[in-house]
Amino acid sequence: MKKHIIFSILFLCTIIGFSQEKPNIVFLLVDDLGFGDFGCYGAEFNETPNIDKLASQGMLFNNAYAAATVCSPSRGAILTGQYPARTHLTDWISGHKFPNAKLSVPDWNTRIEHQLTTLPEALKEGGYTTAFFGKWHLMPSNQPDFEEHYPTNHGFDINVGGKEWGQPKGKGKYFSPFEMPNLDDGKPGDFLTDKLTDAALQFIDTTNKKNPFLLYFSYYTVHGPIMCPPNLEEKYKEKAINFTNSKNEYINPKRAGMVEALDNSVGRLVKKLEELGISENTIIVLTGDNGGNFDETTGGLKGYKGFSHEGGVREPLLIKWPGKTEAGTVSNEVIIGTDFYPTFLEFANLPLRPNDHKDGISMLPLLNGTSKKLDRDTFYWHYPHYHRTKPYGAIRKENYKLIEFFEDGKLELYDLSIDPYETNNLAINQPEKAIELLQNLKEWQISVGAQMMNENPNYNVKKNATKRKKKRM
Repeated sequence: MKKHIIFSILFLCTIIGFSQEKPNIVFLLVDDLGFGDFGCYGAEFNETPNIDKLASQGMLFNNAYAAATVCSPSRGAILTGQYPARTHLTDWISGHKFPNAKLSVPDWNTRIEHQLTTLPEALKEGGYTTAFFGKWHLMPSNQPDFEEHYPTNHGFDINVGGKEWGQPKGKGKYFSPFEMPNLDDGKPGDFLTDKLTDAALQFIDTTNKKNPFLLYFSYYTVHGPIMCPPNLEEKYKEKAINFTNSKNEYINPKRAGMVEALDNSVGRLVKKLEELGISENTIIVLTGDNGGNFDETTGGLKGYKGFSHEGGVREPLLIKWPGKTEAGTVSNEVIIGTDFYPTFLEFANLPLRPNDHKDGISMLPLLNGTSKKLDRDTFYWHYPHYHRTKPYGAIRKENYKLIEFFEDGKLELYDLSIDPYETNNLAINQPEKAIELLQNLKEWQISVGAQMMNENPNYNVKKNATKRKKKRM
């Protein structure tokens, strides 16, 4: 009898301990976030005290990459753990149209296929409540199966604000009325970032005592149109008057106000977790989907959103894991957007699913301090589309990065360890290295079934040049 009682107590303790081992996960994804937008990454004009504090409480990454330089494929890669080249979701929805360009864009995917098990679906199977807030932009708005691809069709229990839009398109844009699913329009003058934060706080309030939760907050900010609350705009107008711009930062009071509104949102979320007494059992992850929309937002990196260079694809990444990640640590290890899926599974003490997150590996060894390195040295990008740049593929292997432009086969090779700003193209001086990486890139393209481009029978130099000029305006 005594043994039976002892066994029952141990069993109950095991259950209680098991439930406590499943932390809440707050994932904050910022749109068009530049590498140099936060104070903890060197910004001096933008003010981000809450985000900087978050960085001081966890790990800051210097070499975190998005899986694409534009939003939809990057977001799809986070949710599937697979490279855009593998899923064929390779451009933002619905992409630019260049019918007279030299190469034809492939018939690419404009959705996450339902046969793929997404990150929120995997967490739901593990007992998590999952909620999505903000920008989705993974819906084929002009196709018959449009309504089958809301966030709630891909693993989220709740969707607030997510639809086919890539930016706010309601009557008020970032101000009320928002015209977004399950988000009340509030009152005139209400700002979108604040209202989405209100909804996220309400979710935390009602969910925290039930199951562990995934709060996937996908901000519309700082994507255009560039708008912010009037008091923040006035603050940064005043600051700009006497500001010494020693780092060639993007001095735009409205955008700086948008960044501060984001920072305020982060502060409110952290405060709520602390008030409810669940902050020590909640992991917070903050990153972006692609580079900033202006070249001055990238912390000096070359290029910006849409471009093949570092400014278009390298992102801030902060992870706070209380009790597991040492506060104030910095990692220089390279990670990419596909890595969040397996990392979150390990956060949740759930088994890895390598047949699902095929292109991601867990960051856990970096975060818990067991290693400063991951067992991987090669990363890939595939963009068979026209944007601000011409179509390209890219590979980073160890410190070398090669870019191949598909139209003419032009190669650019950089040693990022000594040239992080990509100023010195080594393709001519180191042809063996360029050929080696190009071969690696082509082998990878074949292995994942990457869609390639073909000669366009409607190619017209004059019409295409006019079209590209208009797109830049």
